[in-house]
Amino acid sequence: MGYQKLGLNTGHRKAMLRNMVTSLIKEKRIQTTETRAKEVKSIAEKMVTLAKQGDLAARRQALAYMYDEEVVRDLFDKVGPKYADRPGGYTRIIKVGHRRGDAAPMVILELV
Repeated sequence: MGYQKLGLNTGHRKAMLRNMVTSLIKEKRIQTTETRAKEVKSIAEKMVTLAKQGDLAARRQALAYMYDEEVVRDLFDKVGPKYADRPGGYTRIIKVGHRRGDAAPMVILELV
């Protein structure tokens, strides 16, 4: 259907999503709002699928999106082979309650 605008202008939204995907691959789990997690989840799944392909073209596509070269190396060397037999569903969203300030629903997004 499309994507959520998340109340941000285009450049800010794209930069935030790139940063969150990079952080998710690096840290293996992040805590964020439910809406942001749903947006990040779809992109992270695509990055893991690229890592499963493992070829140079896929590596360059991942490098073009993610900020940290070390994280891309880790993605292709460790994360991709880990999910080689799995046909999708590489991430999990766990609800953890509401944020104190504005009662936004908070979740933990993690790699399975």
